[in-house]
Amino acid sequence: MISYLALTSASLLFVGTHFLMSHPLRVPLVQRFGPKGFMVVYSAVSLVTFVWMVVEFGRAPKAEGLWAVGDGIWVVASLLTLIAAVLLSGSFIRNPSLPGVPAAFAAQPPFGVFKVTRHPMMWGFALWGIAHILVAPRPDNFIFMGSLIFLALAGSKAQEMKKRAMLGGQWAAWIRRTQFIVRPAGLLSVGVGPWIAGLLLWAVATWAHPVWGVVGAGLFRWIGV
Repeated sequence: MISYLALTSASLLFVGTHFLMSHPLRVPLVQRFGPKGFMVVYSAVSLVTFVWMVVEFGRAPKAEGLWAVGDGIWVVASLLTLIAAVLLSGSFIRNPSLPGVPAAFAAQPPFGVFKVTRHPMMWGFALWGIAHILVAPRPDNFIFMGSLIFLALAGSKAQEMKKRAMLGGQWAAWIRRTQFIVRPAGLLSVGVGPWIAGLLLWAVATWAHPVWGVVGAGLFRWIGV
């Protein structure tokens, strides 16, 4: 019987420690270690658990995919990863969800990638994970990528609850002016910057796939560079 117990355990620990440190344990940890010390602890735990998760993903059995993967699925996955790269690239600009960003930005009209979703960074990770499940529909990939997708989307909702408590009416107004689910039409008005940065990130990441020992992706799957 094929076992994915180690990968499942590592994934649960990675996701679980993220939620615990971000929410119920955040205040006591900050009180114990201070803001900077908390970030060190948070980063260290996240890195260690993620590395374990990656190691177990590499060790996990590679069963046959649950569906056939043809060029049509590769095109869809390539488009999803491009959109993910655009959202991720634009998410670092005046993002009210990020720590240390002034709350005043939540009072502004939606701009850039926030016209697509108020959580562009998290949706970038989620779309990236969905694309990889589409082209590698194996049980180990469902566990690994599914954990990242769940963390990104459930984490976004949990973050909204925390931001509402911190910012009150400002965050409530931001929620009313934006939307959680990705609005594809908004991609047409995010601006040139996120598209240029996203295209560069997408091109480099897809070109580097053979370096990581996996099949070519994006345009490089067909042009053979």
